[in-house]
Amino acid sequence: MSIYVGNLSYDVTEADLSAVFAEYGEVKRVQLPTDRETGRMRGFGFVEMNTETEEQAAIDALDGADWMGRGMKVNKARPREDRNNSFGGGGRRNNNFSRSF
Repeated sequence: MSIYVGNLSYDVTEADLSAVFAEYGEVKRVQLPTDRETGRMRGFGFVEMNTETEEQAAIDALDGADWMGRGMKVNKARPREDRNNSFGGGGRRNNNFSRSF
């Protein structure tokens, strides 16, 4: 299982996030997605820990905690949606369109 960590400062590094979560158990992996075009961090990340018990302890302790001037949002990560089935295609689509009938 993985932990979703949101509302992160854009200055956070994988080492920073790993150090915070290491207080609650062994951190197996940290992932901080970046924007494809700018390379800038997107403000959220994922942390995998050694056991479910360690993950839950981290979630309980860190959800809503102030870190680097921001209130972290920490919860169990949900499976990624299959975006390829949206509207029958795989590309990005602008959902802000209007239709006239």
